Amino acid sequence: MNTPSLSLQDRRFSLILLFAATLFTSATLMFSLQPMFGKLILPKLGGTPAVWNTCMVFYQSILFLGYMYAHFLSTRQDTRRQLQIHAAVLFISLLILPVALPDNLSPPTETNPTLWLLGTLFLAIGLPFFVVSATAPLLQKWFAQVGHHTSHDPYYLYAASNAGSLLALLSYPFVIEPNIGLALQQIAWSGGYAVLCLMIVGCGWSLWQNTPRTDASTQEDILLSPELDNKTRLHWLALAFVPSSLLLGLTNFISTDIASVPLLWIIPLTLYLLSFIIVFSKWNLKTHPIMTALQPVILLPFIAYSFINPAILPYWLDLVLHSTAFFLAIMVCHGELARLRPHTRHLTDFYLIMSFAGMLGGMFNTFVAPFVFNAVYEYPIMIIAALLLRPGLDISTGYRWTMQAVFPAIVIACGMIIYLTVDDLPQYLDTIGTGLILLAGLTYAFRNQPLSLALLAGALIFFTQGLHGLVSNTIFQDRTFFGVLSVRENVLLDEQNRPEKYHELFHGTTKHGAQRLATHLETIPLTYYSRPGPMGQLFKSYDEQNGDWVIGAVGLGAGALACYAKDNQRWTFYEIDPLVVEIAENPDYFTYLKRCGRNVTHSIGDARLSLAEEPDGKFDLLIMDAFSSDAVPTHLLTREALDLYFEKLKPNGILAFHITNRHLALKKVLADHAKQMQLAALIQEFKTDGSIPLVTATDWVVMAKDEKLLTPLIASRLGNWEKMPLYFDMRPWTDDFTNIISIWK
Repeated sequence: MNTPSLSLQDRRFSLILLFAATLFTSATLMFSLQPMFGKLILPKLGGTPAVWNTCMVFYQSILFLGYMYAHFLSTRQDTRRQLQIHAAVLFISLLILPVALPDNLSPPTETNPTLWLLGTLFLAIGLPFFVVSATAPLLQKWFAQVGHHTSHDPYYLYAASNAGSLLALLSYPFVIEPNIGLALQQIAWSGGYAVLCLMIVGCGWSLWQNTPRTDASTQEDILLSPELDNKTRLHWLALAFVPSSLLLGLTNFISTDIASVPLLWIIPLTLYLLSFIIVFSKWNLKTHPIMTALQPVILLPFIAYSFINPAILPYWLDLVLHSTAFFLAIMVCHGELARLRPHTRHLTDFYLIMSFAGMLGGMFNTFVAPFVFNAVYEYPIMIIAALLLRPGLDISTGYRWTMQAVFPAIVIACGMIIYLTVDDLPQYLDTIGTGLILLAGLTYAFRNQPLSLALLAGALIFFTQGLHGLVSNTIFQDRTFFGVLSVRENVLLDEQNRPEKYHELFHGTTKHGAQRLATHLETIPLTYYSRPGPMGQLFKSYDEQNGDWVIGAVGLGAGALACYAKDNQRWTFYEIDPLVVEIAENPDYFTYLKRCGRNVTHSIGDARLSLAEEPDGKFDLLIMDAFSSDAVPTHLLTREALDLYFEKLKPNGILAFHITNRHLALKKVLADHAKQMQLAALIQEFKTDGSIPLVTATDWVVMAKDEKLLTPLIASRLGNWEKMPLYFDMRPWTDDFTNIISIWK
């Protein structure tokens, strides 16, 4: 008697298992493809964080197209026609496997490479990514028609999809990247994609065999479900747009203002996916009020420490604070989205608008913000927008809306008066900072008035941003695809205790050079290139034999290295960012090149691509000093990269590597290469007591094919040069394999 009932239960369970497993697999493939192809394309564009953000725009755009395809396919075609069309798309997509980058890639060097990167991604993975993008909404729509007892609310399957996304994203840096090379990753992904296509066919077969629900109760539900109006659509759009923009804004922020380490790029995306898992589960009814209540609580320390006084916290605690504020903001927005989700009649409309908003958010951060803002201002703007989207915003009457804006307007007016009228603001910073922190605390009183809360928080954040620019004496700031560059003017006390001006070059928050402006001091290299430091020691040690050297330097900075140039030497600087060259050549900022660069030329583009075009055996000395904020692009540290460098060096040539880094022990990678390639290698971790202005602690490695070539450096006794330590736990870094976790300090 119970057999038919058990059989029905088994069929129902099998149906859920099939659809959930297919969605899980699709999402896993999607979010393992993203970091894999990001890593493949990074070497072509210097390892800048903008590569990841541009890739995210591509993914969001294809996701939108996939959702649009699912929407029109499920609403304009009958069931069997849907299955036939999608089967054809699956078959065509299988023909381009395995996924790989096109051959002979050559990114532009004189223009922004964003469009080139988008086109490359489209050719390489456009169709497979389109298929996995369409899977989530299409399969949920199919599941709503198979007659399962939960078909009326298939949104819980979205949690399975996001769980797969989260698993893939976390597995990549901790499991896949440390153990599997890129070539094998591409083959494995292609095999997984073929399996996914079979699973989708299985879901389609289940739909083919099951008559769509057309009973009276279902028809009544459809008739009673409300029509969508434009106000609802716009609300959905805003609730999805802001988290998407915040995702890329925080990614850019932590890459430039906290730590430029690609491993950290996954943190915002992980939190983003986790929010979807939570809000589209049964927990949302309980978690949404909690997140809404916590958001203004975290806002106080977030504003007070991260914007008003950012230097007070260590970078890891600052990262935790920003990540927490980000997570609460997107949880409130996504929680509202889940709470307002429509009847399954409008399921594909809902997902289509969500994906469209996600694409718009990415495009705003990638295409609009870099041309409108000269720093990462889109991030605080979206923090404020998230506050506006809190439940409770009431603009039904002009009076209510106006009253919510009165107090913030007073605060903004007072701030502008202080900023514009008070002379020598820096001497009042302690008092102003205390007042701002008190105002940050006062924002909590407006937690139930979204407009007041957003305006007050915005006033505090942007007033403090202005004060930071004033205090840092920024005389130039601009933003390119490769990051935010700024020139700052400051004052030090010279040897006679007199004030003396100097300029500094910053990429993000990392100093990339400095110059004293007194005429007799303009040609003295400073910071990482000082004469007491490793670079000064190297040139002095070889002073008698380097008179006619041909020297290549990867990374220009402010141009300080040029002041080691001799009349008969020929120097070439390789720089990926044209703006760096413009700044270094502008005598209003730095005069190193003007005073010392008579025999200096420049080559714009990625160092490996540029060096590959040089004749073999050209250089006597090759200096590797390329940084993206504080991190050396990993493709410049691989075995293939070192092979290239020594091909371009003369047999008695020397390679010098700048490896100063706050977060990564880059010496492990070079020590392993030296051991594997049987190279002579010395390291100096130079320290300074601060007695000489603008001389910075710095780490350098020098390498050569023969140990005798480094003898002058040791014999000079100018610095504490030591042999490279041995490491036995390192797997050699290659173009196919790198592992950031293995060298984390």
